Amino acid sequence: MENNKTLENARPVTNFIRQIIDQDLAAGKNDGKVVTRFPPEPNGYLHIGHAKSICLNFGIAEDYHGRCHLRFDDTNPYKEDLTFVEAIKHDVQWLGFSWGEKEFYASDYFEQLHDYAVELIKKGKAYVCDLSPDEAREYRGTLTEPGRDSPYRERSVEENIDLFARMRAGEFEDGSRVLRAKIDMASANINLRDPIIYRIRHGVVHHQTGDEWCIYPMYDFTHCLSDSIEGITHSLCTLEFEDHRPLYNWFLDQLDVPCHPQQIEFSRLNLQYTVTSKRKLTELVDEGFVEGWDDPRMPTIAGLRRRGVTSTAIRNFCDRIGVTRSDNSVEMGLLESTIREDLNIHAPRRMAVLRPLKLVIENYPEGRTEALEAANHPQNEDMGARKVHFSRELYIDRDDFMEVAPNKKFKRLVRGGEVRLRNAYVIRCDEVIKNEQDEIIELRCSYDAATLGANPEGRKVRGVIHWVSAENAIAAEVRLYDRLFSHPTPDAGKDGRDYREHFNPDSLRTLTQCYLEASLGEAQPGDIFQFEREGYFCLDPATGANGQPVFNRTVTLRDSWAKIEKQHG
Repeated sequence: MENNKTLENARPVTNFIRQIIDQDLAAGKNDGKVVTRFPPEPNGYLHIGHAKSICLNFGIAEDYHGRCHLRFDDTNPYKEDLTFVEAIKHDVQWLGFSWGEKEFYASDYFEQLHDYAVELIKKGKAYVCDLSPDEAREYRGTLTEPGRDSPYRERSVEENIDLFARMRAGEFEDGSRVLRAKIDMASANINLRDPIIYRIRHGVVHHQTGDEWCIYPMYDFTHCLSDSIEGITHSLCTLEFEDHRPLYNWFLDQLDVPCHPQQIEFSRLNLQYTVTSKRKLTELVDEGFVEGWDDPRMPTIAGLRRRGVTSTAIRNFCDRIGVTRSDNSVEMGLLESTIREDLNIHAPRRMAVLRPLKLVIENYPEGRTEALEAANHPQNEDMGARKVHFSRELYIDRDDFMEVAPNKKFKRLVRGGEVRLRNAYVIRCDEVIKNEQDEIIELRCSYDAATLGANPEGRKVRGVIHWVSAENAIAAEVRLYDRLFSHPTPDAGKDGRDYREHFNPDSLRTLTQCYLEASLGEAQPGDIFQFEREGYFCLDPATGANGQPVFNRTVTLRDSWAKIEKQHG
């Protein structure tokens, strides 16, 4: 597995959570143990925001010689699936972390959670409520007005025990009854206004427990008690759960539990030009905006991996953004820059022509092919070299030729001008062939045999361009992925539009007539390369039209969006 640590014993950058843990250890709390957990809901794929939490929880456990549990919060079988469970495990492992034998499910504790609910009833701290969902919302009050007590709030302990047992036995329909905690309907914290603990769910098969249960516990009840059962010392979660902490603590204080974990909140990752709401990501998949959870435009870990982003880059990115309690918006450019820095070091170079224009070297012998040597990486000799085929007929990129240079900055081929073909010879454009529509279809050129690997003194050429041999090139489909949305904060709603209205129609452009150097025919799915002068690309597991290989653009060579944002700022 990839590891982004350059020094094995390097001290990680501190943050407020590590400072709290240091203080706890110094005070002798938790018997000197540090136990964290990563508790995903198996109702979708993990995204870049989850990566921040994974790196935090598993990283702290590693650095403090503790342990981190992987626990699936599987309390809503209507939305959960075993496919998501397996995808989550794969993503965590791919990021370079291991939970060992500490794989748990909230459903492992369903019997214990049921017993805790009965304990609350017996203590007069929970009751069965018959209000309909609409009535319950009305009784709950608002952020500025207190709620009202349910007419069923004062049921006797005996009646509540009986009704809850009958809920479990399946006697009641979905939505007809719930079990609620009895706390304070006038509380300023709306989470404490007699929250639901259990609801009825018929007609669904749970991926772990089958049809054993027809009542399921709510997240807030399940989460804190699962933490306690597992002996979690520091329960790390994002800031939206800060208002839930009093409820978290209330449940633990009312019940006879093994321990009382400490909940600590940190800011979630808000990444520009995308969304990380699982509900919205599900909508993008279900409504066909993208081609699945692992679409390379998605901010999911699976999508990023398919796009060619490495686990090292993601971990480095999470290190860079740090851990704070202040909500902020992270620029997409920071993620892209981190990806470039990683791939610039590790990605071997190759030549690929994405918009081909045929070029014939008329003074090169017909039927001759040369195998020229090209370095795999210009700054790393250890990566070795490969052979590239040179022949009479080549392809160059259509953007690398103009009949007349538009300005002095144009450093590519023009009629009557010279350029060097990368790793090969200097050529001159002698003639331009056009079709009946006056479109350029072919260039006739000549080459200087004395310029291989050298430039004769006094010879000035406009620049260096890439190419591939028409005889040996492989045809491929290339998908140019870009940012998923055209607005930096598509789900902010400040302009009154739905986030989907900001969908970037140019987030995917498919080029179907591309030619790549022959060595790329040996690439394996997931292999990443720098296509010289084009960007970084990854071989997709799928194939394109006519069985051609498909290469996905991971990221451009430079931040083209910075210029766009400056122009429209």
